[in-house]
Amino acid sequence: MRLRNVKNKEEILNNCEYLIKSPEKYQKKWHELFNNDNPIYLEIGMGKGKFIIENALQHPNINYIGIEKFDSVVATAIKKLPKNIPNLRLIRMNALDIDKIFFKEINLIYLNFSDPWPKKRWYDRRLTSKIFLNKYESLFKDKKQIEMKTDNEGLFIYSLESLSEAGYKLNDISFDYHKTHTDIIMSEYEERFNKQGKNVYHLFAQKK
Repeated sequence: MRLRNVKNKEEILNNCEYLIKSPEKYQKKWHELFNNDNPIYLEIGMGKGKFIIENALQHPNINYIGIEKFDSVVATAIKKLPKNIPNLRLIRMNALDIDKIFFKEINLIYLNFSDPWPKKRWYDRRLTSKIFLNKYESLFKDKKQIEMKTDNEGLFIYSLESLSEAGYKLNDISFDYHKTHTDIIMSEYEERFNKQGKNVYHLFAQKK
C-alpha cells in the first residue's frame, strides 16, 4: 500500500488529546483512562478511522481503541475526529507489541481488511496467524471474541482454519456479507469494495 505523506503530521499527532503517546503505561488501567467500566473494543489496523469513529459515535456505552502503525494514516484519522468523543482512543504502534499494552481488558477485537500478506513466507505476519492469535489470548477480559472482514478469499480461508485450530467457534460466516446484512458501518476500504461490487467476507469467532 502506497502511503501519502500528511502535511504537518507531527503537529497533528502531538496535539491530539485522543492519541495515547505511551500506551504501555496503561496496561491493566485502560478502564481508569476511560473513567468507566464499559466494554472495550479494539480495532487492529484502523486505517483512516472511519469504522471505529462511527462505532464510537453510535455506541457511547462502549469504549473503542484503534491502533495503526503508520504516522500518516493515524494523522489522517485524527483529522476526522469530532471535538467530543470521550469513548475513543487511538494508538500509533506495531501490532506485534499488542500484548505489552493490554492484559485481560479487551472484550472484542475487530480485524477489518487487514494486509493479506499473500506470499506463503509472509503468512506469520497475518493478523490471524498462530503468532498473533497467541498474543490475543492474554488481551481478553472474559470471552475471546474476534470479528473479521476482508476482501481477500485466501486470507479468509486461512483465517477460518487458523481460528478453528485455535479453538474458536465460528459464527456468522459469510462469503458475500453485503447480500445478507444491511445498516453496516463500513471502513473506507469496505465502501470502495462495495461500490466496485467485490465480495466482502465476514466471520465472528468466539471461545470461552
